[in-house]
Amino acid sequence: MRQEKEEHHSLSYSLQEIFYGAPGTGKSHEIKIVTKGKSVIRTTFHPDSDYSTFVGAYKPTMEDTETMVVPVVVNNGISLQEKGTIVEKRIVYKFIMQAFLKAYLGAWKKYTDRKSDEAEPQFLVIEEINRGNCAQIFGDLFQLLDRNDEHFSEYPIESDTDLQKEIERAFKEHKNYKLEHDIDVEDVIEDYTSNYDATLSEDIQHGRVLLLPSNLYIWATMNTSDQSLFPIDSAFKRRWEWKYMKIKNEGKEWKIDVRIKDADGVEKPVDWWDFIRKVNDIIASMTSSADKQLGYFFCKPDKKTPERAELPNSENDLISVDTFVSKVLFYLWNDVFKDYGFDDASLFQYKDNEGNVQDLTFPDFYKEDSNDVNPEMVTDFVQKVMNWKKKEEEKN
Repeated sequence: MRQEKEEHHSLSYSLQEIFYGAPGTGKSHEIKIVTKGKSVIRTTFHPDSDYSTFVGAYKPTMEDTETMVVPVVVNNGISLQEKGTIVEKRIVYKFIMQAFLKAYLGAWKKYTDRKSDEAEPQFLVIEEINRGNCAQIFGDLFQLLDRNDEHFSEYPIESDTDLQKEIERAFKEHKNYKLEHDIDVEDVIEDYTSNYDATLSEDIQHGRVLLLPSNLYIWATMNTSDQSLFPIDSAFKRRWEWKYMKIKNEGKEWKIDVRIKDADGVEKPVDWWDFIRKVNDIIASMTSSADKQLGYFFCKPDKKTPERAELPNSENDLISVDTFVSKVLFYLWNDVFKDYGFDDASLFQYKDNEGNVQDLTFPDFYKEDSNDVNPEMVTDFVQKVMNWKKKEEEKN
C-alpha cells in the first residue's frame, strides 16, 4: 500500500522542480522519500562547479598499459631480455562522465527498454543549486529545459565533438548504457531538420544532438538562507516549477538538553519545536523575512532522554547542549544576529559577576578557562528566547 502511495506521489511532481525553503525544512529528505526505489544520480553545486564537472570532460587517469619489450642484444649476439610485453601503469586521457551525462544516458536506456508507454523514470538531483553559477554550469544545456507537451526538450542542441563521441560509444558498448533497442522518437519534435542528413532518432543515438527524454526528471534543492551566493536569473527560474517547503512541526518530540522552569515551576528540557517557533518569531522580527529561519531538521538529536533510552531500538530525541551551541547558536550569531539590528537589546545582554550589564557574544557561551560549553549562559539565553513576546502580544 505504501509503495503505491509513493509511486502516485512522484507522478504529481514536475519534470523540473526546485524544492526551496529555510534550512532544515526537509528538502533533501522529501526527495529521498519520493525517489525511493528509483534510479537517482545526485550531485551538489558549489562555487567551483562548471560545465565540465556537471557534464564531463577528458581527464588524466592511471591505467594498466601493455608496453612492447625490446630485446637487448650484446656484441656476441646473446639476448639479455626476451621479446614480449609488460604491463605498467601510465597516465592516459579519458572522457570522465559526470552527473548530467550519466543521468542523460540512463534515461535514454530506460526509455528504449520500456515495456509500455511509460518508461521507468531517471532522476538527476542537484543539491544546493544556488551555490553554483547556474549559467556557467548548464551552458547551452539551458536550452534543453524547455519541454514540449510530450515532455521532451522542445529545442535540441548540437553536442561538441568529444561529447558526441562519448555518447555514441556509450550507447554502443558501455555496460550500463548500451542500447538493446534503437531510439525511436520521430514524432516528438515538429518539423525537425537534421544537419547530418539523418533522422532525429539517429542524431540522438549517434550523439550529434542532445534532447532530454520524457522520463528524465531534474530536481534540485535551494536553501533560501544562501540565495545571495549565486542569484538565479528569471529566465532560468521560468524553466522550473517551485515547491516551497514550509517550516512545520514534524512530530518527533525532540528536546534540547537545557532545563528551564515551566508554568508550574518544574524544570524540564526545552521542547525543540517550541524553541523553533519562538526563535523564528525573533528572526522574523529582525529580518522581516523567513529566509533565515530554522526548520525542524536544522539540528538533529545526538542523545536520548531517559524515557526514550528505556525503549528498545529507539532513536535519539535529545539535542545535547554542545550540539545546540555549535550548530544552532553558532548559526544564529554568524548568519542572523550579526547582520541585522534588533530593538530588544535585553535578549543579547547579561549581567557579569559584579552585576554589570554586558553585551552577549558567542564566546560567552563557553567557559573562560576552557573550551567547555557554559551551560548557565546557554540556559539564560534560551530562557529569554522562550519568554520573548511580539510587540502586539505585549500590548495585550
